[in-house]
Amino acid sequence: MRIAVTGSIAKDHLMSFPHRFADRLIAERLDRISLSLLTDDLEIRYGGVAANIAFGLGSLGLAPLLVGAAGADFDDQEVWLKEHGVDTAGVRISDTLHTARFVCATDTEQNQIGFFYAGAMAEARDIGLPGLLDRTGGADLVVVSPDDPDAMVRHARECARLGVPFVADPSQQLARLERDQARALLDSPCHLFTNEYEALLIQERTGWTEQQVLGRVGSWITTQGAGGSRIARVGRTTTHVPAVPARAEVVDPTGAGDAYRAGFLAALAWDLDLAEAARLGSAVASVVLESRGTQTYALRGDDLLDRLGTAYGAGAVRRIIPRLGALS
Repeated sequence: MRIAVTGSIAKDHLMSFPHRFADRLIAERLDRISLSLLTDDLEIRYGGVAANIAFGLGSLGLAPLLVGAAGADFDDQEVWLKEHGVDTAGVRISDTLHTARFVCATDTEQNQIGFFYAGAMAEARDIGLPGLLDRTGGADLVVVSPDDPDAMVRHARECARLGVPFVADPSQQLARLERDQARALLDSPCHLFTNEYEALLIQERTGWTEQQVLGRVGSWITTQGAGGSRIARVGRTTTHVPAVPARAEVVDPTGAGDAYRAGFLAALAWDLDLAEAARLGSAVASVVLESRGTQTYALRGDDLLDRLGTAYGAGAVRRIIPRLGALS
């Protein structure tokens, strides 16, 4: 299965705050916040949701097509992604704007405050999937992840016209979407990804109930952090899949959701079922939690199999052994 991942490409500026954000906020003055928080460190890493998902898929041995917009400063990140199996032929380079930036601080309880500068991402709306897929060998599945809102809607509608299945993953952009845009993204995707907060927000954005949203998607996967994930489908019992716990100290939660999606989608590409996909997604996410940055981890087949076997039992991972066994 060839997967095209559309969405943001960014550089992450990650900082650690050695206290709790909550201790620096005055409840009675939240309408007038003026804070300067001193952080301990700064690390600049490659990021962007689409780039993160593509990195994970490439690290699992697939060859995803990355589709998005970046600036002239993308050169070093492009080399890095190519070295990890990502096809960057779908990246549009802006003549005037920098690659998007994500600036984020994480406190001692893994709470985060972040800001996102779109930059070149605004030009993603000018990328047309039909011509691009013709030039790059086509796609069996398209992921529509956070991006310029007009680009997200365009890609979803183009997938419908092309008859190419697509995955809706609006996540961070949900708050920016207008009602018609949010509804356009739910025009029969084969899968919808949200976290728990986004599951509520997507109902507010669309004006649809949970059951109405569920009736428009093939399956709705909701990640719940340490609580695992759930898979809901119309007429089916909801499946709950426990999380794979991290084996070392949790260093940084940034990118864990993107890694989950990469593992989930890789499992679907290998013709595994949804529960097996959720298990692999959780295993990949557990690796990412142990590293700082969203594209700094390395995946080993033996390690993933051990994590899966420990969390779910040997029988639960039998069908995935041939796939991960070859992953060095």
